[in-house]
Amino acid sequence: MSINPIPNRIKSARVKKNISQKELGIRIGLDESSASSRMNHYEKGRHTPDVLTLKRMADELGVPLAYFFCESDLSAELNCLIDKLSEEDKIQLLKKLKKA
Repeated sequence: MSINPIPNRIKSARVKKNISQKELGIRIGLDESSASSRMNHYEKGRHTPDVLTLKRMADELGVPLAYFFCESDLSAELNCLIDKLSEEDKIQLLKKLKKA
């Protein structure tokens, strides 16, 4: 993976959700006329979205914001799974990991 994981993470989450670049762009509030090209630039790494835009993408794609910053696929997947846990389950997992 490249030094900047954001482009690949955006594309991966979008494809998994089975929506087009244009549709994602529109859903996060981009102008319909430029949504596809803006999302393409983000996925190609030509431009990096700001954190607010990434947060809107995360919410729309059903992933935690931190997912976009994970350097490995394994860390990204773990991040998504942990995010879905209840707070109590997160606390229990943290305790188990600290013991290991």
